[in-house]
Amino acid sequence: MRIAVLASGSGSNLQAIIDAKLDVCAVISNKVNAYALTRANNSNIPNYVVDKKGVAGEVEIINILKQYDIELVVLAGYLKILGETILTEYKGRIINIHPSLLPKYGGKGCYGIHVHEQVIANKEAKSGATVHFVEAGIDTGKIILQRMLDVSIDDTPSTLQQKILNQIEHSLLVDSIKLLESEYRL
Repeated sequence: MRIAVLASGSGSNLQAIIDAKLDVCAVISNKVNAYALTRANNSNIPNYVVDKKGVAGEVEIINILKQYDIELVVLAGYLKILGETILTEYKGRIINIHPSLLPKYGGKGCYGIHVHEQVIANKEAKSGATVHFVEAGIDTGKIILQRMLDVSIDDTPSTLQQKILNQIEHSLLVDSIKLLESEYRL
């Protein structure tokens, strides 16, 4: 399956996909200094910065995706909400990884460390990550896979964030892509 990864930050989930030898054909970021672009360069994967807003930016992304015949778009720490143009063009072919057990701690403003701050503040016993299809609602698409872990009494938002990233997110995202390859035949 031909994959494009959209990432805004360090790209550790991108690296997990690369290390799993999945077919990453392009990497797109909205941040010129995203380390994900360096990871793509290091693996000889074509990479692009698209920082235009609105439909113009979405059309540019769609043109890149079409150039590489992309079958699956993976949002891996992409901190920009996709609009109707791209959601329509790639309906059912965009997935996202979210650092909570959706539907808990999803939606507008629930990303990155903010999710883990809420989990700790609410004294949750468990947390985890979810891979889901992307639709117009934020973090509301059909869930593909979830994994959880125990929240330790000693956890801070930062330690919980790292635990979920390192113990769950990387393998969960790879497993979700492999599941889609085998079962859904996108």
